[in-house]
Amino acid sequence: MSGTSNGVSQLFEDAHAEGLLSPAGLQALTVVDLGAQIQAGLGVCVEDVQASEVVLVTVMPDDSSSIDSAGQTKTVCDGHNLVLDALMASKQKDGVLFHTRYLNGHALNPYRPLEDVVRMHKGNYSADKGTPLYDQTVVLLGTVLAKAQEFSGNGVPVRTVTLLITDGGDCTSRHAKAKDVAALVNDMKRAENHIVAAMGIHDGSTDFRRVFREMGIDDKWILTPGQSEQEIRSAFQVFSQSAVQVSQGAASFSRTAMGGFGR
Repeated sequence: MSGTSNGVSQLFEDAHAEGLLSPAGLQALTVVDLGAQIQAGLGVCVEDVQASEVVLVTVMPDDSSSIDSAGQTKTVCDGHNLVLDALMASKQKDGVLFHTRYLNGHALNPYRPLEDVVRMHKGNYSADKGTPLYDQTVVLLGTVLAKAQEFSGNGVPVRTVTLLITDGGDCTSRHAKAKDVAALVNDMKRAENHIVAAMGIHDGSTDFRRVFREMGIDDKWILTPGQSEQEIRSAFQVFSQSAVQVSQGAASFSRTAMGGFGR
């Protein structure tokens, strides 16, 4: 795996050299060797994508046991698939690549064209694990940054929109802290071609706005649905609308990024 790790590391070194990654952001990605985990999400080769510009849509569904105990397994699957359906119906769908990585690290969909995306269902999604929110958000955002760097390094304009989903605060991370995530999110905001959003599904106690703010995520990109199927579905619908807007072009991206979910 050293070859894949070296390739990913070089992408981050290039991003740092170009001023896209701060020293803190680079350290968050390199303090532990994440190369193999990130490589698992990179998916399709840049050379195989014919679009003149690319949008990376990335979703991290929570697969912790509390999702299942709250009876929300099907709702989360449906929400993920709703985002996919909305993008499939957009005029710019050919320029969109989609990545699904569960909160505990399984890459269901490495970056791939929409028509090749595997939909979530009970056969490929088991909500029976922990909540390594900080560790896996670092891996996820590292994957977004690495893939974006691949395209920009080949002269292809790229924009990204990412959604983190959890129904609880971090409880099983071993390496990363909220400030490590914030270093990456702040770098991405400064680059002005990334949107990082988060959904906190109500668990009765977690202050999700505080959790996500500590991770560097802007208030305007935070969704806090209740526990009902309708509220969770509505939150996914709101995100899907933003993802479609992002796919419409640079000007639409800028308007969406400025306005957040409340635009």
